[in-house]
Amino acid sequence: MKTLTKSSPKNAVEKIFAKAGIEFNGMNAWDIQVRDEAFYSRLLRSGSLGLGESYMEGMWDCDDLIGCMSRIFTGKIEEEAAKSWPVIFTSLKAKLFNMQNRARSMEVINKHYQIGNDLYENMLDPSLTYSCGYWKTAKNLEEAQIAKYDLICKKLNLRPNVKVLDIGCGWGGFAKFASKNYGAEVVGVTLSQNQAQYAQAICKGLPVDIRIEDYRNVVGTFDYILEIGMFEHVGVKNYEQFMSTVHRCLKDEGLFLLHTIGSNKTTLITDPWINTYIFPNGQLPSIAQIGNASEEYFVMEDWHNFSVDYDKTLCAWYDNFNQNWDKLSSKYSPMFYRMWKYYLLSCAACFRVRQMQLWQVVFSKNGVPNGYKSVR
Repeated sequence: MKTLTKSSPKNAVEKIFAKAGIEFNGMNAWDIQVRDEAFYSRLLRSGSLGLGESYMEGMWDCDDLIGCMSRIFTGKIEEEAAKSWPVIFTSLKAKLFNMQNRARSMEVINKHYQIGNDLYENMLDPSLTYSCGYWKTAKNLEEAQIAKYDLICKKLNLRPNVKVLDIGCGWGGFAKFASKNYGAEVVGVTLSQNQAQYAQAICKGLPVDIRIEDYRNVVGTFDYILEIGMFEHVGVKNYEQFMSTVHRCLKDEGLFLLHTIGSNKTTLITDPWINTYIFPNGQLPSIAQIGNASEEYFVMEDWHNFSVDYDKTLCAWYDNFNQNWDKLSSKYSPMFYRMWKYYLLSCAACFRVRQMQLWQVVFSKNGVPNGYKSVR
């Protein structure tokens, strides 16, 4: 057997992870249990992409994955990963190309949202809401999603017969809620056929029009416009066009609500593993990027951060996914299970340590007369 030296991949990785208080084959629940010694060189070669891929492949395990990933984030292990080739290549692509242009818009739809409604029916709440819930008074996931929809309706001051545009309407949960509970007339647009068909079915008989349409093609004017968890797919090169489109479609006295995951720092890239396996071409906006894109079009009326609620939401999704795996295992592989578990719990860890945020921002065109009344 080859004698390990200080320059061996194992020693190099152990030294990096020791900064985060993580041992390999240690006794703590957050310690990494290595099943394949090739894990060490894989990690050095591929950084965060290799960390996720090696977990998918069963090269390592951990009793407390959220605890492990939380320590990786707070220990700034990702700074070492940022030196890896996958990150450099992703950053170069983002600088040179518009990774979220019209031609590429379907990549994330086909990769993620067209997987199958059965997956989401067994993971999400009954309304199939795939965005952060609002847990202020909620006792469970369903209550948290209803509370989030009600919060948005109150922030926009919805009432009967107003016309609302829901950009990236998902499976129609908000459109159904707003029309049934507030009497709003809703147009929802999505690029996912699965989502559109489901949304059309649950909104049948309501003043709701669900369309398979790119937001850039929407015509007409609306009293209120919102997006819930869609802005993460727009991309910085398209932020201004997005804001311009909303401005064009919003009546002068209307309000626009932006519900988005946000980054603490301005960047052009996302994590290479997330980009490869979960959300192709995704990008989290920073405060500066949202401000730069919106300042020519809107007055910012309210900025609400409830990112800790995404930790609870993701954990609830994982619990549902894990408990219902026996209903999915005949269609999805064991590697898919590990991929999805890594996705949900690593993202929960990122929100838990406050490295990602969840913002709801309310905009007006010209400023609300006498001031906007914030709703919490």
